[in-house]
Amino acid sequence: MFRDRADAGRQLVDLLDREDVEGDVVLAIPRGGLPVARPVADYLGARLDVVVASKIGAPDNPELAIGAATGDGSSWLNEDVIERLGVPSEYVDREREIENAREKVEKYRGGRGPPDLAEKRVVIVDDGIATGATVRACLQQVADMGAERVTLAVPVGSPSILEDLWVVADEVVAVESPPHFSAVGQFYEDFGQVSDEEAMTYLDDERSGDE
Repeated sequence: MFRDRADAGRQLVDLLDREDVEGDVVLAIPRGGLPVARPVADYLGARLDVVVASKIGAPDNPELAIGAATGDGSSWLNEDVIERLGVPSEYVDREREIENAREKVEKYRGGRGPPDLAEKRVVIVDDGIATGATVRACLQQVADMGAERVTLAVPVGSPSILEDLWVVADEVVAVESPPHFSAVGQFYEDFGQVSDEEAMTYLDDERSGDE
């Protein structure tokens, strides 16, 4: 159990220390991933930036992800879920979600270009993993940008989803992976929504840096 996202970040740092995880760049998934990622970046002495994916929700159930699209124009679709639900191909509006992701990237980076990930050790951080759709799209995007090694680090996640993510990550570490997982929020005492404005404060030192 975590008191809040800041506490989750501190506990994640302890785990990374025990596991000897190293990284040159830390990428947080906004919004909730930024409060967790800040102490991780500080511990690693790494630049903190963002990686963004926009969830593609199922018809009549937008909270159920059938895929995700990233700001660089790539996307990942859960073909098994799409087939099971009988989602028509014309429903999957990738272009709209790609544009949503691009707009969020621009908002968070404030005109800065993306970090150079070529031959870098990259640690991707979120506040928890439930379905894994957005993080899978993010992991694929980072791998496509030439990262040498990609580690996914989260406070908590579904055991089955975390295991699946080893396919697209070089390493997956989680403080907790409880067998009876239902939602990320159940493992936080305070899991209040993080606004874009609050989330961006964790990037302030990066945004005013030497880029």
